[in-house]
Amino acid sequence: MEGVEHRTVNVNGINMHVAEMGEGPLILFIHGFPDLWFSWRHQMKALASLGYRCVAPDLRGYGDTDVPASPTAYTSLHVVGDLVGLLDEVAGDNEKVFVVGHDWGAMTAWYLSLFRPERIRALVNMSVAFTPRNPKRKPLDTLRAVYGNDYYICRFQESGNIEAEFEKIGTERVLKEFLTYRNPGPLYLPEGKAFDGLIHTPLKLPSWLSQEECDYYVSKYDRTGFTGGLNYYRNLDLNWELTAPWTGAKVNVPVKFIVGDIDLTYNSPGAKDYIHKGGLKRDVPLLEDVVVIQGAGHFVHQERPDEITKHIYDFVKKF
Repeated sequence: MEGVEHRTVNVNGINMHVAEMGEGPLILFIHGFPDLWFSWRHQMKALASLGYRCVAPDLRGYGDTDVPASPTAYTSLHVVGDLVGLLDEVAGDNEKVFVVGHDWGAMTAWYLSLFRPERIRALVNMSVAFTPRNPKRKPLDTLRAVYGNDYYICRFQESGNIEAEFEKIGTERVLKEFLTYRNPGPLYLPEGKAFDGLIHTPLKLPSWLSQEECDYYVSKYDRTGFTGGLNYYRNLDLNWELTAPWTGAKVNVPVKFIVGDIDLTYNSPGAKDYIHKGGLKRDVPLLEDVVVIQGAGHFVHQERPDEITKHIYDFVKKF
C-alpha cells in the first residue's frame, strides 16, 4: 500500500510491527484471527484522507511482530499490555485515542476499555459483542456443553493438533476457507475432516478479496504459522481466571457496535437477544449505536469497506 509507513516498536518485551498512515487524531486499529494489520487497509486509506492518523499493529503472534514461544504469553493482559505500550510510544501519555476492533481485536478492545478507559475517546467494535464474565462457569465448559468437541474453538485447544491438520491442507487454502466463511451457523472442524474435506475443490475468492491480497496473507502465515493466533483461543480459560477482579465491571467508554447479519457470532445462541434487548446496553452504558449490516458476513470491514469506513467516521467525528 502506497503511503503506509512501517516501523518496529519495542513494547512490553516484544518487537511489534506497526503500520501508520495520515496525520491528526489517532485511531488504533486492532485485528482478529486469522488477520493482520492489512485487514484495515481500506479504512486506513480513507480515514487518513479525512484527517486522521491511522495506526494498525500486527498483534503478538502475527505477521511481522514477535511470536512468543510460550502458549500462556497470549492472555488478554499481555495483549492489552502491548497496546498500552504502543500508545505510550505513538500517542504519548495524555492523548486519548479512538479504537476500532474486529473479532479477537474486538475482544481485546473490550478488555482495553475495561482496564484503561482513560486512554480511549471512543470505540467502534465489530463482530464480537462484549461478553460479561460468568463467575460460575469457565468459557470452554460452556462452549463444549453448547457445541461439542468439534466446534472450532474447542478444536483449537490442543497445541499442535490443529496446526498439523492445517499443514496438510496448506496455508493458502486454510486462509481462504476462513476468510470466505459465510455460514451463519457454528463452524465445526471435525478431526481429519476440517472444512468438509473439500480441500481439493477449487475455492472462488469473493469480489472483496483479490488473489494478490490473499497472497500477502499467505506470505506472512507461511513464515509464522498459525500457532500465535491460535494461542489467543488457548487462553480463554486463563483469561477468565485472570479477569476475576473485573466481574460485573462496565465498559465506560462511548461505543458503536457493528455486525454482519450472517456473521456466525451474531447468530450464536442468545447473541441477538443480548445485543438488542438491553444486555449489551446494561454492560456498556455508553453504547450509542448498534448497526446490523444486512447480507454481510464475519469480515464485514473488508466485505463492505466503504460502508464501514463511513460508520467509523460518522461516529468518531462527533468527539
